[in-house]
Amino acid sequence: MSEQNKKRGLGRGLSALFGDAKPSDIKEGNLPSAQKALIGDLDRNKYQPRIKFDQEKLQELSKSIKKNGVIQPIAVRRKRENPDKFEIIAGERRWLAAQNAGLHEVPINILELTDSETLEVAIVENVQREDLNSIEEAKGYKRLIEEFRYDQEKVSHLMSKSRSHISNTLRLLSLPEDVVAMLEEGLITAGQARPLIGLSDPSSIAEAIVAKKMSARQVEKFVKQEKNLVKNPHSVDANIQNIEKKLEEILGLKTTINNKKNNSGKVIIEYKNLNQFDMIKKLLSSS
Repeated sequence: MSEQNKKRGLGRGLSALFGDAKPSDIKEGNLPSAQKALIGDLDRNKYQPRIKFDQEKLQELSKSIKKNGVIQPIAVRRKRENPDKFEIIAGERRWLAAQNAGLHEVPINILELTDSETLEVAIVENVQREDLNSIEEAKGYKRLIEEFRYDQEKVSHLMSKSRSHISNTLRLLSLPEDVVAMLEEGLITAGQARPLIGLSDPSSIAEAIVAKKMSARQVEKFVKQEKNLVKNPHSVDANIQNIEKKLEEILGLKTTINNKKNNSGKVIIEYKNLNQFDMIKKLLSSS
């Protein structure tokens, strides 16, 4: 496919796929005319960034399809290994809803797109409709970068998003798995999770965000306070300092107490050799 056809296919063609095109656009030949295909001849897009579909919305679409049919064709490409079968490019939700509605065939538009263009279309469709959660969006961008050698600037231009948005979204993938799972489940938002990047214990703070129902602004303030505590652990409570000094006098070893607002925390005793370690062990085990 020529560069001109690629631009045309991913420009006005996308608008037609998403249901935003004017009839004149389609008449100009930006997309082939729709034809019918058996539902069983279609498979999901292996580059689909969207993992979860809202079941309530899916049921609503199924009801509409039962009444009116599938009005907007599903965009597909032929499978290399079997040209009589198709891979969905855009419209997987319509395909699933059509199955739920009991349809045996659906209207399709057959396009000729490369793997990278297929991923582009899948991400653009979902991002434009705000159907992706932040982790699905980040994983889509990551695939463009790692599998198809895009840089962040090119992703930014393709998605019509700022470079900082692309960068910040990708950084969410550096969070621990449990925090990523919270994002995927919608328990916390990207705005709430972003301040946790780079912290030593983002998981516990993420749990606090959910428990206390913090806003993104409250999270930023909370994280800032936590960072100040780490930088200046002794400037908060004179009583804690006095206890540290007494422990150091008794043990003869450097002792640090990290006390949190809820009075939980850590007592850290530093030792430099096995003799000092054995001494600590004996003190702790003596009754």
